[in-house]
Amino acid sequence: MWQGGQDTQDGQIPKSKDAEKTVGQSDSVESKSHAPLKRFRETLAKLISDGPIEDRGVMPVALEDRTATNYSSYFSIWACMNINLLPITFGMLGPTYGLGLRDCSLVIIFFCLLTAAIPAYLGTLGPKTGLRQMIQARFSFGRYFVSVPVILNLATLTGFCVVTCVIGGQCLSAVAGGSLTPAVGIVIMGVMALLISFCGYDILHQYERFAWIPALVAIIIATGCGGQGLREQAPAEPATPGGVLSFGMIIASYMIPYACLSSDFTTYLNPKFSSVRLFLYGYAGLVFPAVLLMILGASIGGAVPSIPEWGEAYESTQVGGVLAAMLSRAGGFGKFVVVVLSLTLLGNIAATMYSITLNFQILIPQLVVVPRYMFSIVVTAIVIPVSIKAAVEFFASLENFVALIGYWSAAFVAVVMVEHSVFRGAKYHTYDHDSWNVASRLPWGAAALTASALSFALVIPSMSQVWFEGPIAKKSGDIGFEMAFVVTAVLYLPLRYLEKKLSGR
Repeated sequence: MWQGGQDTQDGQIPKSKDAEKTVGQSDSVESKSHAPLKRFRETLAKLISDGPIEDRGVMPVALEDRTATNYSSYFSIWACMNINLLPITFGMLGPTYGLGLRDCSLVIIFFCLLTAAIPAYLGTLGPKTGLRQMIQARFSFGRYFVSVPVILNLATLTGFCVVTCVIGGQCLSAVAGGSLTPAVGIVIMGVMALLISFCGYDILHQYERFAWIPALVAIIIATGCGGQGLREQAPAEPATPGGVLSFGMIIASYMIPYACLSSDFTTYLNPKFSSVRLFLYGYAGLVFPAVLLMILGASIGGAVPSIPEWGEAYESTQVGGVLAAMLSRAGGFGKFVVVVLSLTLLGNIAATMYSITLNFQILIPQLVVVPRYMFSIVVTAIVIPVSIKAAVEFFASLENFVALIGYWSAAFVAVVMVEHSVFRGAKYHTYDHDSWNVASRLPWGAAALTASALSFALVIPSMSQVWFEGPIAKKSGDIGFEMAFVVTAVLYLPLRYLEKKLSGR
């Protein structure tokens, strides 16, 4: 880590003899109460210089530093972020749109296969450019206008952390039978995720490489114990186009926001590896667990109204309560499995927190001098109280949150993908490391922001939410994210050509 002034070999600023004398006198009278704090500072400094804590932040990764060859980690990190209770929870929303299990399954498969390609593809740019995802966005949104998608991304990622903490806290509460409140469970989840995200890229990848294994085992056990009950599906009306497209929006809102952090996990990989193979790793890590677990969630959601025990558990602690009810026949071992299921969420929270800390530095460039790990503490302090508040009416909070994130993120990825494929000709050397933080060398960003904003002239009439239903959506169902992606891409082409002609960038 950079130190001001002249550094000695061990990275410390040299002191004069007088200064050393003063320090020595001070140490001799230092109270014992300060000793633990001093030891903590020394330990933290050693971890940063010699250990696993990453302090690079958003700075571009030079070619000589992109040496990692654990390419399969691009599969394992997505798998770990998805082999948990989060996709199950999203799948449980399917029956609320009037869809039966078969229709929910078809919607999940189609929309996952379609939308997972976007984050899997953008992640392949990380090894080639050495840039984090939102730093890449500066090469289309510009040095200053990029703040708009960064703020929206911060809100989205924080929202996902809140949702995940609530689910984990409810599981721990359900296991304790009321002796541990969801609020306490949320605090436990937040602090444990902080410890993982605090360390950074290397530790995060090592954790994600193996954490999905016990998660998968626990989910299989829960499914086996509750399998008989999953057959008791509540009767459903024939599927409607509105229900299909609205649930499809939920799936897209789960998958597309991952594109706003994909490259954050691949910037240290060696760029010599095949981009096609890397894409397939990421695509498989996103699709397989998400599809299977969302379908499982849809089957659980469809069975809850038919099984009184599950319904009562759902009313008390919602997702965690249903899982505890499914595993009740296994006794104490079932409670242990529920605890494991709650801990499976740590992989998702920790990876999301990691990207949040990077986005803080992108939003306020002056914060680049602040070590990345400090923002993990700030994020945790925000997420825990918000999660406790959101847990009161969880599924209402989840639907309101999901209703917004799919639209803006679809517009964002349309700009980034058109910029890379059309205006940069998919040439990675055009992402100049010397220009990433220099406004005069980057695009204005007016074309990107204008195209994204104008797309909402059609997005808003195409929205179908509890609190608003546009005239287009009344006839077709929610096609807001489709409109956001297509309209933004079409508008960006002429606007960017004009901007490039006027600015020469």
